[in-house]
Amino acid sequence: MTVLGQVPAAALEDWFRVRYFDARVDISSSGVHPYTLGQVRGLTGLAAEELDDLVFRDSPSSGQDRLRTALIERFEPGPSHEPLVCNGSTEAILLAVSALVGAGDEVVVTTPSYHALTALAASAGATLVRWELDLTGGRPDLEALRSLIGPRTRAVIVNFPHNPSGITLTAPEYDELLAIVDHSNAYLLWDAAFAELVHEAEPLPDPSRTIERCVSFGTLSKAYGLPGLRVGWCIAPSTLAPELVRMRDYVTLNTSPLLEEIAARVIENADAVLGPRLAEVRGNRANVADWLAANGDIVAGVAPGGGVTFFPQVLGLEDTRPLCEVLADEHSVLTVPGECFDHPDRVRLGFGAPGPDVAAGLDVFARVVRQWSRR
Repeated sequence: MTVLGQVPAAALEDWFRVRYFDARVDISSSGVHPYTLGQVRGLTGLAAEELDDLVFRDSPSSGQDRLRTALIERFEPGPSHEPLVCNGSTEAILLAVSALVGAGDEVVVTTPSYHALTALAASAGATLVRWELDLTGGRPDLEALRSLIGPRTRAVIVNFPHNPSGITLTAPEYDELLAIVDHSNAYLLWDAAFAELVHEAEPLPDPSRTIERCVSFGTLSKAYGLPGLRVGWCIAPSTLAPELVRMRDYVTLNTSPLLEEIAARVIENADAVLGPRLAEVRGNRANVADWLAANGDIVAGVAPGGGVTFFPQVLGLEDTRPLCEVLADEHSVLTVPGECFDHPDRVRLGFGAPGPDVAAGLDVFARVVRQWSRR
């Protein structure tokens, strides 16, 4: 097991830390807008009396049995894999990288990428090998991925649907990616945070149904509208699980029994919880496509195949951070500058908010960009 070295600042979290709670309109976030506890209880049938009877003892290291069973029934992992419940999927990524990656390893990562998928591997001493995605609408280049994997490749870390672009894989592309990794000696670390946020196809299955050397990550933060619950998980080989738990003994020990009880009910009633938000964001996505077409003079981008974010280029701007600062500070509209994903000429925009908020935020964005271009 690797002890991680110094981890760099997370630019995305630094950006949100001073702005997230002040914005009036949020068109930045990568998940659907949050539910209230009352709404969750109504959707899942969870009675207040059941929560009143809960005893605040420690949960098991891998999570309570009811939640683990619900995850198995929902995602149907392969027979040699099992779930580990974590404090958000970021903890699960931390545990997996700590167990698998060390100095001298190479790790292939999708680029651009969410910071936890790259910085943790780099801090463990690995060399990052970047698999660049085509942000202009082309398909992921799987032959390029194949060429990047070599004898020192310890892991391939991918995120589909992708954050921030919303790029996803077709079923044949997914099968080919699994085959590419399986024919190497590498582990696949499959970030499935947005797996159930797809718009024109069925969700891709857990990779453990097909290959052995894989760990997948999931969360209630994105599709389920429960980011504040801080419940995530990984599905890992049973032979690897003790290593993950050993590291966890030095980090968080376990998750809260209260949060696990709510999470178990959510996963048991997943379709009821997902349904209203999926219907809403699919309507928002259609409006995003119309907005992109109507504003082709100021932005260049494509509507995403999954997730609730897209990543357009702002034409004529080399650095969108000053623009995003003005939007937040003067118009109370929250966006994410592309520098947080190493593409400063782009901006991450989200459409997981209620439809009127998304429309209002995109209108303000377009108006401010046009004013900016006339400076």
